[in-house]
Amino acid sequence: MKPAPFEYHRPADVAEALDMLAGLEEAKVLAGGQSLVPLMNFRLATPAHLVDISRLAELRHVDVTERGVVVGASITHAELMGHEAANEACPLLGRALRFVAHEVVRNRGTTCGSLAHADPSGELTAVLALLGGEVTLASQSGERTVGAADFFVGYLQSACGDEELVTSALFPRLGEGSRSTFVEVARRHGDYAMCGAAAAVEVAGDGTIAAARLAYISMAPGPVVIDVGEVVQGRAPADVDLAGMYDLVSSVVDPRDDIHASANYRRHLAGVLAGRAITEAAA
Repeated sequence: MKPAPFEYHRPADVAEALDMLAGLEEAKVLAGGQSLVPLMNFRLATPAHLVDISRLAELRHVDVTERGVVVGASITHAELMGHEAANEACPLLGRALRFVAHEVVRNRGTTCGSLAHADPSGELTAVLALLGGEVTLASQSGERTVGAADFFVGYLQSACGDEELVTSALFPRLGEGSRSTFVEVARRHGDYAMCGAAAAVEVAGDGTIAAARLAYISMAPGPVVIDVGEVVQGRAPADVDLAGMYDLVSSVVDPRDDIHASANYRRHLAGVLAGRAITEAAA
């Protein structure tokens, strides 16, 4: 339960951090450390250098714009949960963040760090995917922006290169008439979800559902986005075809057995949570 030897670095600004990532071999970025440090303690990750960005003022910002909410890389989950303007512009953020581990972890863990870690059970991965968000990466060569569909490339793997730093993430606003929620099932609150679903529903002027999408966690190596509009369009929230949505989702997701749940049980949860999430969001 002790990490392998490493050298600790605290850059003064983003430019120095990028210099370190470019010049040091086997370097990892440390922000909140709530995912990286446990891996190091189990020796599943053995970086030779840690570059601590947690105190960089350039990365400590939450900006609410016309496009959505831009979250800097040093902002913790708890800080984002408490940001009223951000949660007003993008309510799904707050609804998902309440499921992230426990208060102690949310006080240290960072939203961008969670995205960079690319854990398929991480709630924020589904939120970013459902909203069609994007992540900004910086290196000595400059900046680039990667959409959610291309950012999560595999289990615990993102599009962030070894010499790149995630500097911010954009969570877009939903359109007029759109509503959202997040639901999940875990053995205990704060545990990794056996299945979780973010939902976005567009409600027409007559109160019927015009469009609906779901994004799942714990179903695949990355978030899984499913358009369920074909089974809910034109229906009132109380008249959603739960059986049809269950069948559609169950036919799309392809989970695997693990020590927490069987593939069949996860598939069943995905179908059940589809109806629960869409109904809750629409209502």
